[in-house]
Amino acid sequence: MSSAVLQNLMRCCRSTLARQTFLSVRSSPETSATSGQVFGVLVTRQASGSTRYDSDSSDRPGIWDSFGIWDNRIEEPILLPSSIKYGKPIPQVSLSRVGSASVLGLRKQNEDRLRVACIHDNLLYFAVFDGHGGPHAADFCYTFMEKFIRDALEEDDDLERVLKKAFLGADKALHTHLSYFNNASFMTAGTTATVAMLRDGMELVVGSVGDSRALLCRKGRAKKLTKDHTPERKDERLRIQSLGGFVTWNSLGQANVNGRLAMTRSIGDFHLKTSGVIAEPDTRWFAVQHANDSFLALTTDGINFLLSDQEICDVINQCQNPTEAADVIAQQALQYGSEDNATIVIVPLGAWGKHQSSSNVYSISRSFASSGRTKNYRLFTTCSNSWYRTSPHGSRRFLSHFYSEAHLLLLKLLTNVSAALKSGLQNFLKTLKVSSAAGCYVELFQKTSLNHMEGPQDSRPNETIQKPN
Repeated sequence: MSSAVLQNLMRCCRSTLARQTFLSVRSSPETSATSGQVFGVLVTRQASGSTRYDSDSSDRPGIWDSFGIWDNRIEEPILLPSSIKYGKPIPQVSLSRVGSASVLGLRKQNEDRLRVACIHDNLLYFAVFDGHGGPHAADFCYTFMEKFIRDALEEDDDLERVLKKAFLGADKALHTHLSYFNNASFMTAGTTATVAMLRDGMELVVGSVGDSRALLCRKGRAKKLTKDHTPERKDERLRIQSLGGFVTWNSLGQANVNGRLAMTRSIGDFHLKTSGVIAEPDTRWFAVQHANDSFLALTTDGINFLLSDQEICDVINQCQNPTEAADVIAQQALQYGSEDNATIVIVPLGAWGKHQSSSNVYSISRSFASSGRTKNYRLFTTCSNSWYRTSPHGSRRFLSHFYSEAHLLLLKLLTNVSAALKSGLQNFLKTLKVSSAAGCYVELFQKTSLNHMEGPQDSRPNETIQKPN
């Protein structure tokens, strides 16, 4: 008998023993009642119906290290059918443990929507929708996307094909729904959609259109599960152009389809369907590694255009629970100057709390200072459209910090200008150490200071300085 066959046989025997033991355990109004030995640890059935594990018979919750899985912050039972199916213990992902937050930002209304639901006993559903042109498309997907997924599941068991059918079905139904209003402005409404489905606690499938994102934190490092559908991507830009559309860049360097939409795929936006904007999602399949995977996060652009994927992982890994983590991420996006709606969904997995993303301890003040001072000086110096097109967070992060940084830098220079005029402008420029990000202000003060020292001339009109808003 080969070693592989022997291992499978032992695994099946242990699984059968575990199942028989669980079936023999009876619920009791007491804190604990009957207990049995399963996988070398003690199983205790509580009145609430949840199962707790303690390897030392101490009534204290055990940690998943006993099973090859680690979790000492969230007490959850294992999924017995899935554990038997895959031959290893799989923790249950409870919807009550999922954290979420959605903040308005500086917008007049919140067009973001999020949804967490259980489609079947072994299938969980998580989604974020970022609406634009009104909330109509996001509201429709929030309400009906689950229905299209359920309908597709009746015909197909492949979750990737199910998501594609559901996205295209929702897009078609939305067109019919908005047509009833006979309002042309409604037809310009659209939404991003990022949907994740978790089956048996192990099989993760993600589908997305637009620039909302999904990421997985594995061993403390961010693993990006989606790709933004923007005209900045060469393949998406070529597809738009081949279907009759065109791409333009605005003054901030942001690429737009036909000068209107900053994404190449969405649900809705029917005025741009003939220009190549489609609702077909990119889908990917992943096997969850509960011993290494800490959480799954879905975010809208109000967050992921200001925070990198790794920054999101670093912040979440310092929080005690997903609800706290979601609130911290949303508030940090606001502190970074997010003007858009900011929405996040955090799904804890088996390794929640295990991995530290980096050696640096998270601090809002430290993170804000480093991002708002050091990083944006670098952003300030490269103000060309070509740079904006190649920077993932460039234009929005630049604009969110520009005014505060400009005022602080201007105040610093004004305190030194009087001394500079006395010693001469050349000596001033040699002795004063300014960041390269202040180059535009140095040029401005150089011109102004020369005019002041030389005095007004008849052949040249006086120049004035406008105080930045």
